[in-house]
Amino acid sequence: VQLQASGGGVVQAGGSLRLSCSLSGTIYSITEMGFYRPVSRDEVDLVALVKGEGDTKYAESVTGRFTITLDAAKNTAYLEMTNLRPEDSDIYYCQARGRSGSGSPFNAWGQGTLVTVSS
Repeated sequence: VQLQASGGGVVQAGGSLRLSCSLSGTIYSITEMGFYRPVSRDEVDLVALVKGEGDTKYAESVTGRFTITLDAAKNTAYLEMTNLRPEDSDIYYCQARGRSGSGSPFNAWGQGTLVTVSS
């Protein structure tokens, strides 16, 4: 199971971006998928999370501006980022938990995708 993030770029303040996080491999079920930002070398903070059944959770700083959705048929999560601010600039990492086709649990992390918001 592998995870691929995409969609980062450079945008002006007030603009929008959509990040994608796609799982490849044989997937039996997705427990959750999320996007995170680094706070130190070894720690990340949650930006947004979507459960397999659809429940979502957001960091306070992005509530009302970001929306996370899960397309289970495509094994892909999307993060719609609107009204972007310079402080949203960062590398965004995606993560997924679930079960593979063999029934084994997985906890996968994708490479980061860079978001830069200019003022």
